[in-house]
Amino acid sequence: MGAETTGTLRRDAIGLREVLFQSITAMAPAAAVAASIPSGAAFAGGSLPLAVLIALVACLFTASCVAEMARELPAAGSVATYAARGLHPAVGFLVGWGYVFVEMLVPPLLLLQLGFTTADTLHEEWSWYPASLWWPWALVGAAVIAAAGLLGVRASARFGTVLGVFEILVLLVFAGLLVAKAGGANTLSVFTASHTADGYSGIGGVLAGSVYTVLAFAGFEAAAPLAEETRDPRRTMHRAVLGAALGIGLFYVVTTYAMTVYVGPERFSDFGASGAASWEGVARASFGLFWVLVFLAVVNSTIANANACANVATRTAFALARIRVLPRLLATLHPRHRSPVAGIAVQTVVAVGAVLGLGFAYDPVTAFLLLATVIVTVVVGVYIVVNLACAGHFMRGGRQSFKPVRHLLFPVLGIAAFVPALLTAAGIPAFDFVTELSAPVSYAGPVVACWMAVGVAVLVVLIRRHPERIAETARVHLDEPDAVDGTRDGAVPR
Repeated sequence: MGAETTGTLRRDAIGLREVLFQSITAMAPAAAVAASIPSGAAFAGGSLPLAVLIALVACLFTASCVAEMARELPAAGSVATYAARGLHPAVGFLVGWGYVFVEMLVPPLLLLQLGFTTADTLHEEWSWYPASLWWPWALVGAAVIAAAGLLGVRASARFGTVLGVFEILVLLVFAGLLVAKAGGANTLSVFTASHTADGYSGIGGVLAGSVYTVLAFAGFEAAAPLAEETRDPRRTMHRAVLGAALGIGLFYVVTTYAMTVYVGPERFSDFGASGAASWEGVARASFGLFWVLVFLAVVNSTIANANACANVATRTAFALARIRVLPRLLATLHPRHRSPVAGIAVQTVVAVGAVLGLGFAYDPVTAFLLLATVIVTVVVGVYIVVNLACAGHFMRGGRQSFKPVRHLLFPVLGIAAFVPALLTAAGIPAFDFVTELSAPVSYAGPVVACWMAVGVAVLVVLIRRHPERIAETARVHLDEPDAVDGTRDGAVPR
């Protein structure tokens, strides 16, 4: 194939639209509306729209910090570079180590959802189709994502844009139909704490619901690893990260409001991700064949999310491989498309291995829950570290660059919002609304601990043998005109 282990990613290949939808599709809006957000209804009940609004405000604090760092440090290493500059290069390495790991697990997570969602729906429509035949759909999805990635960031990002527009339009149209059918039942009381679920009265139930809905916002930072392939990255990254968090947050509020007033706030605590009291269930019962569009939007969302996170994983791995803290093979680029072909190959192998291995060892739904717990635990931890890094970076920058609200207050509020989400995702019962995890989902904690322990061991070896490589986690390649250490165009030093 003539791939090369030197050179840069394709510069100026994409613009604001593509990177905006990179973050949007990484948030999986249709899948989040249909599956993630309803989990908060068990606590917030008919006040779930208020819980989603609170979650939006909370997530905007961290999104602002990520956007500020993305503007200052446009690098494919993204969160690893931010932590290295704002805290310490060793912290940057560990953040990158964990982030690459979980972002490589996101595609298999979504491919599992693609598989069991499609198989269950086909089985429900045609009983002769076995619900156990989920895995071919997952493999088809893996092939589509690999092909899009190999064709380069422009093809992959545009593919994600088309998918993202489709799922958002379908859900917005459906929300409009729900609001219209609700008629006189439309009420702003769902933005108060008067409809919470039994046992979780008042603002406590709303806050419990918001902790679960916060997890639906994960992925807003996914534009950042495409910085080196984006036109005017400092300005574009800032707008894309904030725009995705705000835009999709409002989308969540609108769609949740629509379903709540249609079902009825007093009955909404029983709303969930499947069955009659779900998005697909309501569509089937009341809107004829419109349920097919809702189903396609969710399936579309899984592919779009997997595609976006494959971009994140391969670009972050490329950034760490070119400074040789990960195997240099992962910095291999396609000579024409400038896509990280070795990273894409590794990503595909990991995806297929995790899907088939975990899916058959347990079942696809259990495998999905296990991977989701691993991923969310690490990603939320990364958000907390990036908040700290934002404060550290700008406080070191001196009075001229430091803005107390954006660079100190927002990071503190962002940490305060995500610590409960971290405890909830990990199943640590620090609050009465947190459910302790059972096996095999409870294995997520030890898996994360073991992976990070290996990362610490690698870090110790690198500090002893190649300390300059750890220092380079803070390096921003776009700031370098032509040559670095005798190489050109960001080439990997030999």
